[in-house]
Amino acid sequence: MANHWEEVQKKLDSIHEKQLFRETRIYQGIDFCSNDYMGLATNPSMLEYFLSQKDIYPFGSTASRLVRGNSASMDRFERDFANFVEGEAALLVSTGFTANFGLLDSIAGPDCYVFTDRLNHASILDGIRISGAKKKYYNHLDLFHLRSLLEKVDLEDPSRNKKRIVVTESLFSMDGDSPDLKSLLALKNEFGFVLVLDEAHAFGIYGPMGKGLVFQDLDHTEIQSIDYRVYTLGKSMGLEGGIIVTKRIGRDHLVNVMRSFIFSTAPLPMVSELASFALSLLGSMDKERKNLLAMAEELKHSLKQNGFLITNSTSHIVPLLLESEKEALFYAASLQEAGLDVRAIRPPTVPTPRLRISLNTKLTIKNIHRLVEELVLVREKWSSL
Repeated sequence: MANHWEEVQKKLDSIHEKQLFRETRIYQGIDFCSNDYMGLATNPSMLEYFLSQKDIYPFGSTASRLVRGNSASMDRFERDFANFVEGEAALLVSTGFTANFGLLDSIAGPDCYVFTDRLNHASILDGIRISGAKKKYYNHLDLFHLRSLLEKVDLEDPSRNKKRIVVTESLFSMDGDSPDLKSLLALKNEFGFVLVLDEAHAFGIYGPMGKGLVFQDLDHTEIQSIDYRVYTLGKSMGLEGGIIVTKRIGRDHLVNVMRSFIFSTAPLPMVSELASFALSLLGSMDKERKNLLAMAEELKHSLKQNGFLITNSTSHIVPLLLESEKEALFYAASLQEAGLDVRAIRPPTVPTPRLRISLNTKLTIKNIHRLVEELVLVREKWSSL
């Protein structure tokens, strides 16, 4: 009989050998890696509001939302958020991972096909897996490939006994690129699938008042035709939690069948109270959004000018592609020693090792120029090894 801890050690040894070992670390240096895109996690107004409310709310929510964990602040935030993104209803859950995982598990099953972009987040892929649905990968952002898969399934199931679900992110966090949303909605109209769109990395930055990419690329009728939109409080809102926007009947369904909602302790009441306040701040941050996207364009231009290889990013997320795990780790460690917090992202999270440079509103153009200068120095050091 195998010894458990020997098996664990062998796995860890293999991870080390492949330069894939990970560990928790305390952050330090200028932030080029977090998802606090709008700087609200340390926003002085957020802190002031928290201090004004801290004596009202308990330390914990005490139970699941269906037992005793629900609070007025949660109900209010759900209404505020649904109104903000022009949806019928919203459901607050503990994390963005829980939102995607629980949603897909709740609406999919062995009697349906789920078509997923190959680079969708692990929370999406895990939700599909546990649902037992027939998973169909389509190539990243390739809607022609998606069409071919939909056509093939129609031939296999001409009576349409099995439901079709398509799920994608609106902005991919490791590549910084986006699908053609209008073309995706045209496919939905043609093939009649259920559409799940994850706006986690776009919300707060794109569209009027930061409402998301759907408000930048689609008209009102198109937005309303999206069956489920998933958001997170853990990125541009500077907090933690996830929220699903859908029809009222869709929310009722999730409350009754979504196991990760039903059996999880509710989020802290203070989080939803702060989240409503964060919405009011986000809506008035047009100047910060404009500056953030201008910095992103400057960074991408400067990296290309200096001969670095980056993805086809159209956003504030700028991945710098490298040849090996070892090289990515060397770059990250060197930048961190210089006071710039940039992290190496390696397989299996991504197919190609990279530095994921993610910009936020607390940065300046001076910070951007310094980062590029340091990257040039690090490249020279790596080349001399």
